[in-house]
Amino acid sequence: MEKNALITGAAKRIGKNIANHLATKGWNIAIHYNHSKKEAEELQHKLKTKYPLQKFVCVQANLEVSTEVDTLLARANDLMGSISLLANNASVFDASIIDKTSHQLFTRNMQINFAAPFFLIQHFALQTEYGCVINTVDTRITTNQNSHAAYTISKKALWELTKMAALEYSPKIRVNAIAPGVTIPPPGGSEDELWEMASRIPMQKPSGIAPILKSIDFIIENTHLTGQLLFCDGGENIGKR
Repeated sequence: MEKNALITGAAKRIGKNIANHLATKGWNIAIHYNHSKKEAEELQHKLKTKYPLQKFVCVQANLEVSTEVDTLLARANDLMGSISLLANNASVFDASIIDKTSHQLFTRNMQINFAAPFFLIQHFALQTEYGCVINTVDTRITTNQNSHAAYTISKKALWELTKMAALEYSPKIRVNAIAPGVTIPPPGGSEDELWEMASRIPMQKPSGIAPILKSIDFIIENTHLTGQLLFCDGGENIGKR
């Protein structure tokens, strides 16, 4: 399998950490971004400098626009060569209970968090002989918390898609998912808020990025694993204290 990865939402936050980590493992990276061109190009430059024998490219696409989703993988293939790992990491995290959710907010969350991965997996299967898909869901899928109703529904749908795609595309493509919990502060959030949230989960501390990266390694290296979900949430999925 060629070590060419497309990571959506790779310019910042968790996606950036995944890109840096996979680069240490010898992967060539297609860095997807929407508005974060500066951050994507800075990451590309950093990785090219550190790993001059590997390939790093930037690919822009608005995942809310179906025509841009439809061309994203092909453009990455053209720049990189055949993509063998698709990491569906990009998402939006909009707060709203069901009663306050607008059509626009609902559609935005479903399009970026669910529909874009759905069609990227479809295109990946058409263009890739053998490969691996890793979907980022959320430990919230085990609950019915309504504070981020559209977001949570979109991630529940993405987990169901993971199992369905794993069945349809086996054995040539493996499809698995990871579910982070209290990981890093949300945009604009503080470390104190993060630790306060983490105080209620079994491990009583934020996970940081390391458990996510270790879970990704496990999925890539365990070539008999498909249709599975790895929780990277400090036990939050089993309940809060």
